[in-house]
Amino acid sequence: MLLRQIKYFVTVVDCNSFTEAAEQCYISQSAISQQIHALEGELGVDLIRRENRRFALTPAGEYFYRHSRVLLDETGELCRETVRIGRNKEPRLRIGYLRSYNGLELRQAIADFSQVYPGRKFRPRVSIHIVSGTHEELYDLLRFGGVDLVLNDQRRAFSDVYVNFELLRCDCVVELSSHNKLIGNSGPGGARRLTLPDLRRLSCILISSKGQQSVEQEYYQNTLGFGGSFLFAENLDEGRLMVAGDRGFLPLERAGTLPPPGPSIRRLPLYQNGSPVKRNYCLFWRKENTNRYIEEFAETLRKLIIRQPEAPVPPEAPAPPEAPVPEVY
Repeated sequence: MLLRQIKYFVTVVDCNSFTEAAEQCYISQSAISQQIHALEGELGVDLIRRENRRFALTPAGEYFYRHSRVLLDETGELCRETVRIGRNKEPRLRIGYLRSYNGLELRQAIADFSQVYPGRKFRPRVSIHIVSGTHEELYDLLRFGGVDLVLNDQRRAFSDVYVNFELLRCDCVVELSSHNKLIGNSGPGGARRLTLPDLRRLSCILISSKGQQSVEQEYYQNTLGFGGSFLFAENLDEGRLMVAGDRGFLPLERAGTLPPPGPSIRRLPLYQNGSPVKRNYCLFWRKENTNRYIEEFAETLRKLIIRQPEAPVPPEAPAPPEAPVPEVY
């Protein structure tokens, strides 16, 4: 049994077409059919039930397909790791994260991961490289191979090209100067909260590079519904200095544990139509680049984040509104 025959079989099933599979594998349709016949002959069982121009998997074929996918993935990782060792190349993990992300769990996940791969025998040191960016900057880095995985908010519908590793659906908060008059607002039961209409007379401070300011403003204004004017800061420290000077409010997501905002800044939950405003946070990476380092880091970060309880939602509140996801990630 040849590994190539298994790959042909998996490709036919994935494409649901002998013709498309043959094109992907750069062989003729008759050749790919012959190879699958040879595979069935060696196994002594039918994998595919053929009916005119259609086909369906037999129970044996379904079993063989599921386990063949795993085998091919492991073989690909085996080959990549073998090449790396042969070239004496240190493994690396390139991580991108949102400029506005402020949770402590990412830092802890990097520290924990580094302890798992400290550079000893059978545990090679994995070199970790970190870069921050806006949503679109991270998306482009991932698409064009600049990073291995990104910690990003979800702004598009999930795509089969990527692994869409969902971490949590988190509450949105707003940071304001402690001297701002909105701090005195309170909701039912005395629970302090803010709504989008409350904020329309204030400037919205967004964390963004200069080249992405118009993109970020368009998303917060037209998709999330933030009104009023907009100001921009290069990083969170600069944004919080602007908040402390009462120049506007800073919208953030409670994606894990947030450090205290500081004595001159108050952090309040954001509500819309009686419900907390929520956003999805995920890790994304290209399926074709999946390896054990990416998967282990993703699981490490997920375990750290899910340990943190989310802010309670009032029992009478309706279901949280869904943020639109118009494009494909």
